[in-house]
Amino acid sequence: MEYKLFGRTGVYVSPLVLGCMMFGQKTDLKDTCKIVDYAIGEGINFLDTADVYGGGASEEFVGEALERSSKRNEVFLATKVNGRMSEEPNDIGTSRHHIIEGCEASLRRLKTDHIDLYQLHRPNPHIAIDETLFALDDLITSGKIRYAGSSNFGSWQVVESLWASEKLGKARFVSEQSPFNLADRRAEREHTQMCQTYSVAFIPWSPLAAGGLTGKYTRTAQQASGTRFGDETDPGKMKRFSDGVMDIAEGLVPIAETYNATVAQIALAWVAAQPGVTAPIAGPRTLDQFKDNLGALDVNLTQEDFDKIDQLAPPGTNVADYYEASFTPNAHRF
Repeated sequence: MEYKLFGRTGVYVSPLVLGCMMFGQKTDLKDTCKIVDYAIGEGINFLDTADVYGGGASEEFVGEALERSSKRNEVFLATKVNGRMSEEPNDIGTSRHHIIEGCEASLRRLKTDHIDLYQLHRPNPHIAIDETLFALDDLITSGKIRYAGSSNFGSWQVVESLWASEKLGKARFVSEQSPFNLADRRAEREHTQMCQTYSVAFIPWSPLAAGGLTGKYTRTAQQASGTRFGDETDPGKMKRFSDGVMDIAEGLVPIAETYNATVAQIALAWVAAQPGVTAPIAGPRTLDQFKDNLGALDVNLTQEDFDKIDQLAPPGTNVADYYEASFTPNAHRF
């Protein structure tokens, strides 16, 4: 496996990240352990989760899986803080109070003495960035986290944080995690260029557009139950599925057939090959899904392929109301 530099840290990470959002929710502990063991065995050394996934269950499952495998020291372990974790008024956000408390809780759930990458899950316009940076810097100094990163920040918010870090002499964000896929290419307008300019690692989440670009969905009014788009009662998910997404997925079929690959592998390979991308995050529910995701690493798209794909999904555009908070100021809501 060809590992990639993680921004300017000097750390090498696998070109695909194992996203752990499903663990502790739709994926039970037994299957979680199977997926984690398989991923590490195949050379994947980057795992990403968040405290809010499953109300802490994802972190607990990841911690248990790593303890059983005795492979904790072989992985670059990332988690996030910001989401509400209880009804207590301060158990949310990026205040110093919540960051310190959240880190201690994540360490316990993950069964580890340090977190390699601790990310702010969302920006908080009403909390001064220096308040947040001082807390993260203290966690780095104490050895509880190795690096700090952002997630779902706008480009200006990342640059603001870098300016503040330099001015204050505090640790800077080394990475940014935002949505980027063929159904939503808005990150290309300035986000990927920003990451390249400031040597910030870019780890796109949902490179398969929440499953819309896997090729398993059809233009029926109701998708199969148990699938991500099979529950029309969840408007947050359904807004990511549209005829435009289906047009792209169907347009990828001829390219996939050329490589004897799946539509998902082509869509994932495209994201991984884009300038500025460090490693996309694949969030499987099953081991078979993850095996399919890994197959994308064997797909080497040609310039002709890229040109065809640009016709399906022009650069900088989006065909679904996928996720806007990354690029919209004051988007956080309690």
